[in-house]
Amino acid sequence: MGFLAKMFRHKSVEQLQTEAGASKDFRRTMGVWQLTAIGVGAIVGVGVFVLAPNEAALNAGPAIILSFIVAGIGSACAALAYAEFAGMIPVTGSAYTYGYAVLGELPAWIIGWDLLVEYALIVGVVAAGTSNYLQSLITQLTGWHLPVALSGAYDPAHPDSGRVVNIIAVIVALGMAAIQTMRTEIGARFNTVVVAMKVLGVAVVIGVGAFFINTENWHPFIPKLVHDATATGGTRYGMDGVLAAASIVFFAVFGYDTLTTAAEESKNPQRDLPLAVISSLAVAIGMYLAISLVLTGMVPYNGCMDPTETAGQCTQMILASDAPVSAVFAARNLHWVSGIIDVAAVCGIASVVFAFMLGAARIWFALARDGLLPKWFAKSHPKYGTPYRPTLLLGVFTAAAAGFLPIRELAELVNIGTLSAFIVICASVLILRIKQPHLERRFRTPALWLLAPLGIVFSLFLIIGWPWVTDGRFHMIGGLDMVTVWRFVIWMAIGLAIYFAYGIRHSEQAKPQP
Repeated sequence: MGFLAKMFRHKSVEQLQTEAGASKDFRRTMGVWQLTAIGVGAIVGVGVFVLAPNEAALNAGPAIILSFIVAGIGSACAALAYAEFAGMIPVTGSAYTYGYAVLGELPAWIIGWDLLVEYALIVGVVAAGTSNYLQSLITQLTGWHLPVALSGAYDPAHPDSGRVVNIIAVIVALGMAAIQTMRTEIGARFNTVVVAMKVLGVAVVIGVGAFFINTENWHPFIPKLVHDATATGGTRYGMDGVLAAASIVFFAVFGYDTLTTAAEESKNPQRDLPLAVISSLAVAIGMYLAISLVLTGMVPYNGCMDPTETAGQCTQMILASDAPVSAVFAARNLHWVSGIIDVAAVCGIASVVFAFMLGAARIWFALARDGLLPKWFAKSHPKYGTPYRPTLLLGVFTAAAAGFLPIRELAELVNIGTLSAFIVICASVLILRIKQPHLERRFRTPALWLLAPLGIVFSLFLIIGWPWVTDGRFHMIGGLDMVTVWRFVIWMAIGLAIYFAYGIRHSEQAKPQP
C-alpha cells in the first residue's frame, strides 16, 4: 500500500457497525434520559452562569440573545449531522469515528486529536467557572475568603492581581476524574442528579427574576456602537458586538456531541443517540434565551457593581463579574436567591466537567484501540469497565489547565477546535449521502443540502469573523484572534508529528484485513 493510500485508508460503515455490536469494552447501562442528561449537562454550564452575562456586558447588551441565535444556527446544523451519524454508526469516538468511516485515517486522526484537546480544555474552562461560584458560596455561608493567591489563575492582562493558581478548579478536575474511574452507571446517576439540580436552579433564576424585570433595561436593545481600542476588533456593541459575542458564546451551545462518545455504553444507541442529541440542544437553547432576557432585564447591561459609580465609569460591571448571575440577584437584594444560584451553578457546571471528561477519555480510548496511540491506553478497568488510564491522565492535565490558565483564553481555544470539527462533520454527512445513499439511516437530517452547507458557513464565519460594514468601512468583525489560531496550528502540528512517527505504522488498518 502506497504512502498516500495509507493516510486515507478507512473503516467501512458496515465494519464499524459490526465492531459496535461485538464490542465488550464497556457495559451498556445508559438509557435516553441519562444520555440527554449528559447532553444538557455538557451544554448548560459556564455559558449560562458566566459567558452569557459577561458578553452581554462587554459586547452585545440585551441583544446577547441574537448572539445565541447566530451561534445556535451553526450548532443546530451540526447537531442534526451528528444525529444522523450517531444513529448509523453507534461507536465510541464521536466525530473521530465518523471521519474514519467517510474521510479516511489521517483526517480522522486530525479530528480525534482536535477533539481530544478541545474536550480537555473545556474541562479546564468549566472547572475554573465552578471555582468562582463555589468561592461565592463559601463566602456567603462562612464569611471566609480564599487567599488571593489560590483564588484564580495568573492573568498577564492583570499582572498585579496577586492570583497564582485556581486551587478549587484543580480539586474539581481531579475529583471528577476519580468519580469517572468507577462504574459508568454510578457516574451517570451522579450526573443526572446534578443536572436536575442545575435545571432547577435555572428555573429559579427565570421564575423569580421575571418578577424583577424592568423593560427599560432592554432599551436600546442593540446598544449604540462604541469604538474601544481594548475590545476585540476595536469596537463594542452595535451589530459588531453582537457578532463578536456570537464567536464567544458559541462555547455555550455545543456539548451534545459528548453524549455520542458514549455510544457503546448506550442500551439502544441507534434509537436513543439521535433523540438525545436533538432534545438536549433544544432544551439548552430555550434556557439560554430565557435566562439572557431575565438577566439583562433585571439590571442594566452596563450597570456597576458599585452603585455610586455611573455607567461607562465602572471599575467592574455586574454582568462582567466572576459570578455574574449571583451578583445580579445580590444587586436586587435577593441574597437568598444568590445562595440557591451558587449551589445550582456549582452542581451544574460540575456536570459539564463530567460530560466533557467522559468524552475526552473515550476519544483517547478509541484512538488507542485503533492503534493510532499506544494500546496501553485502550485497557478498560478490570473491575469497573471504564477507560481509567486516559481518565486519570486527563484529570492531571485538566487540573493543570484549570489551575493556571485564564478562562477566556481557554474558551477561545476550545471554540476553534469545536468549529473545525463541526465543519468536518457537516461535510462528512454530505459526502456519505453521495457515496452510500442507500445505507440504512435510523435518522435522516432534513433538508441536508441546505443545512449542512449552512453549518459549514456559520462555523467558518465564527472562526474568521463576519464580513460587515461599519461607518461606511468594510471589515471583518467577531471571529477568534490570531493568537488563538496560532496555538491551534501548533497543537495540530504536534498531532501530525505523532501520527507520522507512530500512528501510521501501528494502526489496526495496517494489519492484514480478513
